[in-house]
Amino acid sequence: MKITIVGCGNMGLIYARAFLKYNIVSRENLLLAEKNEARKQELLKLHLGEVCVVNDKRISESDIIILAVKPQDFNELSLDLEHVLNNNIIISIMAGMKLERIENALNQKFIIRAMPNSPAELGMGMTAFTSSKSLSIEQIRKAENLLSTTGRTVFFENENLLDAVTALSGSGPAYFFYIVKQMVEAGKQMGFDQHTAEILVKQTMLGSFHLLNTADKSLDELIKSVASKGGTTEAALSVFNEMGVGVNLQKGIVKARDRAMELSK
Repeated sequence: MKITIVGCGNMGLIYARAFLKYNIVSRENLLLAEKNEARKQELLKLHLGEVCVVNDKRISESDIIILAVKPQDFNELSLDLEHVLNNNIIISIMAGMKLERIENALNQKFIIRAMPNSPAELGMGMTAFTSSKSLSIEQIRKAENLLSTTGRTVFFENENLLDAVTALSGSGPAYFFYIVKQMVEAGKQMGFDQHTAEILVKQTMLGSFHLLNTADKSLDELIKSVASKGGTTEAALSVFNEMGVGVNLQKGIVKARDRAMELSK
Protein backbone atom coordinates (compact mmCIF):
# COMPACT_ATOMS: atom_id res chain seq x y z
CA MET A 1 0.00 0.00 0.00
CA LYS A 2 1.10 3.56 -0.73
CA ILE A 3 -0.08 6.41 1.51
CA THR A 4 0.34 10.17 1.39
CA ILE A 5 -0.21 12.43 4.39
CA VAL A 6 -0.75 16.04 3.39
CA GLY A 7 -0.02 18.40 6.26
CA CYS A 8 2.26 16.87 8.86
CA GLY A 9 1.38 18.67 12.06
CA ASN A 10 0.58 16.83 15.28
CA MET A 11 -2.27 14.67 13.97
CA GLY A 12 -0.57 13.94 10.66
CA LEU A 13 2.51 12.62 12.47
CA ILE A 14 0.34 10.57 14.83
CA TYR A 15 -1.04 8.74 11.79
CA ALA A 16 2.40 8.37 10.20
CA ARG A 17 3.81 6.73 13.31
CA ALA A 18 0.75 4.51 13.78
CA PHE A 19 0.88 3.26 10.18
CA LEU A 20 4.55 2.38 10.55
CA LYS A 21 4.03 0.79 13.97
CA TYR A 22 1.39 -1.60 12.63
CA ASN A 23 3.23 -2.24 9.35
CA ILE A 24 0.41 -0.73 7.30
CA VAL A 25 2.97 0.91 5.05
CA SER A 26 6.75 1.00 4.65
CA ARG A 27 8.78 4.20 4.96
CA GLU A 28 9.52 4.00 1.24
CA ASN A 29 5.80 4.01 0.43
CA LEU A 30 4.80 6.74 2.90
CA LEU A 31 4.83 10.26 1.46
CA LEU A 32 4.77 13.25 3.80
CA ALA A 33 3.62 16.22 1.73
CA GLU A 34 4.38 19.65 3.15
CA LYS A 35 4.36 23.14 1.63
CA ASN A 36 6.42 24.94 4.28
CA GLU A 37 10.14 24.62 3.57
CA ALA A 38 11.24 24.84 7.21
CA ARG A 39 8.74 22.16 8.15
CA LYS A 40 10.00 19.94 5.33
CA GLN A 41 13.49 20.08 6.78
CA GLU A 42 12.15 19.07 10.20
CA LEU A 43 10.29 16.12 8.66
CA LEU A 44 13.43 14.91 6.91
CA LYS A 45 15.16 14.61 10.29
CA LEU A 46 12.36 12.38 11.61
CA HIS A 47 12.93 9.67 8.94
CA LEU A 48 9.29 8.60 8.96
CA GLY A 49 8.86 8.54 5.20
CA GLU A 50 9.62 10.29 1.94
CA VAL A 51 9.15 14.07 2.17
CA CYS A 52 7.72 15.94 -0.80
CA VAL A 53 5.88 19.07 -1.91
CA VAL A 54 2.08 19.06 -2.12
CA ASN A 55 2.04 18.94 -5.93
CA ASP A 56 4.51 16.06 -6.27
CA LYS A 57 3.37 13.70 -9.03
CA ARG A 58 4.13 10.68 -6.84
CA ILE A 59 1.05 11.51 -4.80
CA SER A 60 -1.12 10.25 -7.67
CA GLU A 61 0.25 6.73 -7.05
CA SER A 62 -1.06 6.63 -3.48
CA ASP A 63 -3.88 4.26 -2.57
CA ILE A 64 -4.99 6.65 0.17
CA ILE A 65 -4.33 10.33 0.77
CA ILE A 66 -4.92 11.85 4.19
CA LEU A 67 -5.69 15.56 4.40
CA ALA A 68 -4.44 16.69 7.82
CA VAL A 69 -4.26 20.42 7.17
CA LYS A 70 -6.09 23.31 8.83
CA PRO A 71 -9.47 24.00 7.19
CA GLN A 72 -8.45 27.60 6.47
CA ASP A 73 -5.49 26.35 4.41
CA PHE A 74 -7.54 24.01 2.26
CA ASN A 75 -8.60 26.42 -0.50
CA GLU A 76 -5.02 27.32 -1.39
CA LEU A 77 -3.84 23.74 -0.99
CA SER A 78 -6.54 22.36 -3.27
CA LEU A 79 -5.22 24.41 -6.20
CA ASP A 80 -1.94 22.48 -6.08
CA LEU A 81 -3.30 19.13 -5.01
CA GLU A 82 -6.06 18.68 -7.59
CA HIS A 83 -3.49 18.42 -10.40
CA VAL A 84 -1.82 15.32 -8.93
CA LEU A 85 -4.88 13.32 -7.90
CA ASN A 86 -6.10 10.27 -9.76
CA ASN A 87 -9.33 8.95 -8.19
CA ASN A 88 -7.47 8.15 -4.97
CA ILE A 89 -9.29 7.50 -1.71
CA ILE A 90 -9.07 10.72 0.28
CA ILE A 91 -9.50 10.83 4.05
CA SER A 92 -10.06 14.30 5.44
CA ILE A 93 -9.64 15.05 9.13
CA MET A 94 -10.31 18.75 8.61
CA ALA A 95 -12.84 19.88 11.20
CA GLY A 96 -16.12 21.14 9.75
CA MET A 97 -15.18 20.52 6.12
CA LYS A 98 -18.15 18.93 4.32
CA LEU A 99 -17.77 16.06 1.86
CA GLU A 100 -19.37 18.05 -0.95
CA ARG A 101 -16.95 20.93 -0.53
CA ILE A 102 -13.94 18.62 -0.71
CA GLU A 103 -15.33 16.77 -3.71
CA ASN A 104 -15.92 20.00 -5.62
CA ALA A 105 -12.59 21.59 -4.73
CA LEU A 106 -10.52 18.55 -5.69
CA ASN A 107 -12.79 17.19 -8.43
CA GLN A 108 -12.66 13.77 -6.74
CA LYS A 109 -15.44 11.39 -5.69
CA PHE A 110 -13.89 8.94 -3.20
CA ILE A 111 -13.92 11.05 -0.05
CA ILE A 112 -14.04 10.06 3.62
CA ARG A 113 -14.55 12.63 6.35
CA ALA A 114 -13.23 11.65 9.78
CA MET A 115 -13.24 13.25 13.22
CA PRO A 116 -10.51 11.89 15.54
CA ASN A 117 -9.67 13.18 19.02
CA SER A 118 -6.44 13.82 20.90
CA PRO A 119 -6.11 10.43 22.72
CA ALA A 120 -5.29 9.05 19.26
CA GLU A 121 -1.74 10.01 20.21
CA LEU A 122 -1.72 7.07 22.63
CA GLY A 123 -3.64 4.71 20.36
CA MET A 124 -6.74 5.27 22.51
CA GLY A 125 -8.60 7.74 20.31
CA MET A 126 -12.22 7.79 19.21
CA THR A 127 -12.71 8.45 15.50
CA ALA A 128 -16.08 8.81 13.81
CA PHE A 129 -16.24 8.90 10.03
CA THR A 130 -18.56 9.05 7.08
CA SER A 131 -18.07 8.72 3.33
CA SER A 132 -19.30 9.94 -0.01
CA LYS A 133 -21.74 7.66 -1.79
CA SER A 134 -19.23 6.56 -4.40
CA LEU A 135 -17.10 4.45 -2.09
CA SER A 136 -17.56 0.69 -2.01
CA ILE A 137 -17.74 -1.34 1.21
CA GLU A 138 -14.22 -2.59 0.50
CA GLN A 139 -12.87 0.97 0.17
CA ILE A 140 -14.59 2.03 3.40
CA ARG A 141 -13.10 -0.93 5.24
CA LYS A 142 -9.64 -0.11 3.91
CA ALA A 143 -9.97 3.41 5.28
CA GLU A 144 -11.35 2.12 8.57
CA ASN A 145 -8.32 -0.13 9.01
CA LEU A 146 -6.10 2.93 8.82
CA LEU A 147 -8.20 5.00 11.21
CA SER A 148 -8.37 2.11 13.68
CA THR A 149 -4.60 2.21 14.21
CA THR A 150 -5.17 5.14 16.59
CA GLY A 151 -8.06 3.67 18.58
CA ARG A 152 -11.74 2.85 18.08
CA THR A 153 -13.84 3.89 15.10
CA VAL A 154 -17.53 4.25 14.32
CA PHE A 155 -19.11 4.82 10.90
CA PHE A 156 -22.10 7.13 10.32
CA GLU A 157 -24.11 7.18 7.13
CA ASN A 158 -25.54 10.58 8.11
CA GLU A 159 -22.78 13.17 7.67
CA ASN A 160 -24.64 15.74 9.78
CA LEU A 161 -23.96 13.64 12.89
CA LEU A 162 -20.26 14.46 12.61
CA ASP A 163 -20.99 17.94 13.98
CA ALA A 164 -22.35 16.26 17.10
CA VAL A 165 -19.31 13.96 17.18
CA THR A 166 -17.06 17.02 17.06
CA ALA A 167 -18.85 18.39 20.14
CA LEU A 168 -19.02 15.11 22.06
CA SER A 169 -15.81 13.14 21.45
CA GLY A 170 -13.72 15.62 19.46
CA SER A 171 -13.93 18.28 22.17
CA GLY A 172 -14.63 15.72 24.89
CA PRO A 173 -11.06 15.48 26.25
CA ALA A 174 -11.17 19.20 27.08
CA TYR A 175 -14.35 18.69 29.15
CA PHE A 176 -12.69 15.85 31.01
CA PHE A 177 -9.58 17.92 31.71
CA TYR A 178 -11.82 20.78 32.87
CA ILE A 179 -13.60 18.59 35.42
CA VAL A 180 -10.28 17.16 36.62
CA LYS A 181 -8.97 20.71 37.09
CA GLN A 182 -11.98 21.69 39.21
CA MET A 183 -11.53 18.62 41.41
CA VAL A 184 -7.83 19.41 41.87
CA GLU A 185 -8.65 23.01 42.77
CA ALA A 186 -11.19 21.78 45.35
CA GLY A 187 -8.49 19.53 46.80
CA LYS A 188 -6.15 22.51 47.16
CA GLN A 189 -8.90 24.49 48.92
CA MET A 190 -9.16 21.67 51.42
CA GLY A 191 -5.44 21.73 52.24
CA PHE A 192 -3.68 19.45 49.75
CA ASP A 193 -0.73 20.64 47.71
CA GLN A 194 -0.97 20.56 43.88
CA HIS A 195 0.94 17.29 43.49
CA THR A 196 -1.06 15.38 46.11
CA ALA A 197 -4.39 16.69 44.82
CA GLU A 198 -3.47 15.63 41.27
CA ILE A 199 -2.49 12.11 42.40
CA LEU A 200 -5.78 11.68 44.25
CA VAL A 201 -7.90 12.92 41.35
CA LYS A 202 -6.01 11.23 38.50
CA GLN A 203 -6.06 7.81 40.14
CA THR A 204 -9.71 8.26 41.04
CA MET A 205 -10.53 9.08 37.42
CA LEU A 206 -8.47 6.16 36.13
CA GLY A 207 -10.01 3.65 38.50
CA SER A 208 -13.52 4.99 37.93
CA PHE A 209 -13.12 4.60 34.16
CA HIS A 210 -12.08 0.96 34.47
CA LEU A 211 -14.96 0.32 36.85
CA LEU A 212 -17.35 1.93 34.38
CA ASN A 213 -15.87 -0.08 31.52
CA THR A 214 -16.10 -3.46 33.26
CA ALA A 215 -19.03 -3.27 35.70
CA ASP A 216 -22.37 -4.66 34.60
CA LYS A 217 -24.20 -1.62 35.95
CA SER A 218 -25.83 1.48 34.48
CA LEU A 219 -24.43 4.94 35.17
CA ASP A 220 -27.25 5.61 37.63
CA GLU A 221 -26.50 2.37 39.46
CA LEU A 222 -22.81 3.22 39.66
CA ILE A 223 -23.62 6.65 41.10
CA LYS A 224 -25.97 5.12 43.69
CA SER A 225 -23.32 2.58 44.68
CA VAL A 226 -21.12 5.47 45.87
CA ALA A 227 -23.77 7.93 47.06
CA SER A 228 -25.28 6.45 50.21
CA LYS A 229 -28.33 8.24 51.57
CA GLY A 230 -27.45 11.19 53.81
CA GLY A 231 -23.73 10.71 53.14
CA THR A 232 -20.89 12.86 51.83
CA THR A 233 -21.32 12.02 48.15
CA GLU A 234 -25.01 12.83 48.28
CA ALA A 235 -24.13 16.20 49.83
CA ALA A 236 -21.91 17.03 46.86
CA LEU A 237 -24.39 15.75 44.27
CA SER A 238 -27.20 17.80 45.78
CA VAL A 239 -25.14 20.97 45.26
CA PHE A 240 -24.36 19.94 41.68
CA ASN A 241 -28.07 19.46 41.01
CA GLU A 242 -29.06 22.72 42.69
CA MET A 243 -26.50 24.63 40.63
CA GLY A 244 -27.53 22.87 37.41
CA VAL A 245 -24.04 21.50 36.78
CA GLY A 246 -25.28 18.52 34.75
CA VAL A 247 -27.83 20.49 32.73
CA ASN A 248 -25.36 23.28 32.00
CA LEU A 249 -22.68 20.79 30.96
CA GLN A 250 -25.15 19.31 28.48
CA LYS A 251 -26.02 22.81 27.22
CA GLY A 252 -22.34 23.54 26.67
CA ILE A 253 -21.86 20.40 24.59
CA VAL A 254 -24.92 21.20 22.46
CA LYS A 255 -23.51 24.71 21.99
CA ALA A 256 -20.28 23.17 20.74
CA ARG A 257 -22.34 21.13 18.24
CA ASP A 258 -24.10 24.30 17.07
CA ARG A 259 -20.74 26.02 16.60
CA ALA A 260 -19.46 23.07 14.58
CA MET A 261 -22.52 23.39 12.33
CA GLU A 262 -21.81 27.10 11.83
CA LEU A 263 -18.20 26.45 10.92
CA SER A 264 -19.13 23.71 8.47
CA LYS A 265 -21.15 26.24 6.45
